[in-house]
Amino acid sequence: MPGFSNKGKKLVLEYAYRRQWAGGAAPTNFYIALVTSAVAPGPDTNTLGQLTEIAAGNGYASGGYQLTPNTTDFDVTTEDDTGDQGELQIKDVAWVASGGAIPPSGNGARYAVMTDDNATVGSRSVLHYWDLSSDRTTPSGEGLRLVDLELDLNES
Repeated sequence: MPGFSNKGKKLVLEYAYRRQWAGGAAPTNFYIALVTSAVAPGPDTNTLGQLTEIAAGNGYASGGYQLTPNTTDFDVTTEDDTGDQGELQIKDVAWVASGGAIPPSGNGARYAVMTDDNATVGSRSVLHYWDLSSDRTTPSGEGLRLVDLELDLNES
């Protein structure tokens, strides 16, 4: 199940309504990182360092896949009056395993998380998370593709 971390909720509201972000300015980029099932991300997850990112290599870079705030990378927005929510969809994100599997060692990816762009990867704020439903390992020559990741803001 996808979700916002509590820190993500706070930071989204600060930027949208106060035009501030922890540390000063809004991130220049965001990242989709892959993490293992060692620790499941949840509402109380604050930083990527609290989770276990998959090993880098063979097409996966530490910190994950870079997204730029624009209408290409964040490609669909929807107002849902029936469900009382706003939705934002992210373009398809993909990694291709080259020279070996992704990850090259250790456990496969169980979750995807969206982070800010802190220069220290482990200190990046976790804003959102998605459960991939099982550990994922991608053999060399094949791809791992996350399709239409959604961010939903609901009124409850």
